[in-house]
Amino acid sequence: MKKPFFIDTKIPIYEGTMPTISTKKEEVTLVMVGDALYHDACYKDGYQADGSYQFYSHLEFIKPFISQFDLAYYNQESILGGVELGLSNYPRFNSPQEVGDAFIDAGFNLVSTANNHSLDKGKEGIVRSVSYFRKQPVLMQGTCDRIACQSVLPIGEKNGITYAFFAYTTSTNGISLSEEEDYLVNLYSFSRAQNDISKVKDLVDVILVSMHWGEEYTAFPNEEERTIARELSSLGVDLVIGSHPHVIQPIEKIQDTLVFYSLGNFISAQTGMDQLVGIAPSLTILKETRGDQSEVSFQNLSISFTYTSYDSNYRHFRVLLFDQIEEPSETFQNLFLKKVELLKTYGVDFQLLHKLDFSS
Repeated sequence: MKKPFFIDTKIPIYEGTMPTISTKKEEVTLVMVGDALYHDACYKDGYQADGSYQFYSHLEFIKPFISQFDLAYYNQESILGGVELGLSNYPRFNSPQEVGDAFIDAGFNLVSTANNHSLDKGKEGIVRSVSYFRKQPVLMQGTCDRIACQSVLPIGEKNGITYAFFAYTTSTNGISLSEEEDYLVNLYSFSRAQNDISKVKDLVDVILVSMHWGEEYTAFPNEEERTIARELSSLGVDLVIGSHPHVIQPIEKIQDTLVFYSLGNFISAQTGMDQLVGIAPSLTILKETRGDQSEVSFQNLSISFTYTSYDSNYRHFRVLLFDQIEEPSETFQNLFLKKVELLKTYGVDFQLLHKLDFSS
């Protein structure tokens, strides 16, 4: 007769140290600024005696701040078609390519060229601009000089973190594109964004989108901005960087998407305090990997304010951080406080860097 099968429940207890799964942390720092809108006063200020152009002085005070970040974004609003194409002012801009030299020297390496002025000099302007940026150590998005370049995935990597960067505009100032040349400018549509993002979503840790949208000189996002922001959030975009209003607009968190509706101007010859002041948000992209699972988050969101300074003759353009302004007037102080409250409209918390000194 067989003995019954018996399960011994007296299993020895393991008394050693259980193996631990270490957490690997990787970080990338990012700073963003708004519109580089080079009016004729701006580029004339860079004219040299030998007939060349040089704009390093425009960014000399802010360069130490920008260059400390791994990634630095700006919107090149005026096309960089270069002097050969003929420099021009509003309403159809064309700027010296030496503008780009100064921005790259200052540390900028993410560039949007998708805006309402992208077609100011037609196809030739875009070809010249794209050709310039293609030779630089930057990831430029928003315009293409050939159909083939749209099939290249806009992916970068820094410190073990991969990112995709797209740039779109909702307007080209009424200048239409033929179906054969619609590759020239990234005009926004939900279907286009959906198609683009689907190609990179499983390949990168973070998706960044630059959006040129909204209504000029308005302090709050309009319905177009709010709608597109929610569309991009639904597609899994992590960060939306807005431009076009030329003034500062609030920050919003939509699900897991951080939205800067408008950073305002970075440098221009526009007048009025609202148009001369912008923000330079910065943050840390943190990737934590435990085993085969990774989680990415934004940390240390900070806001710096910038100011475009020039003299009464529209010369000596300089971009300053607010704490570089000597003896700020009461107007500056009131504007600073007003803009801080504006940024907080939707309840997003942040730190303030480079504050105005109210002690004087």
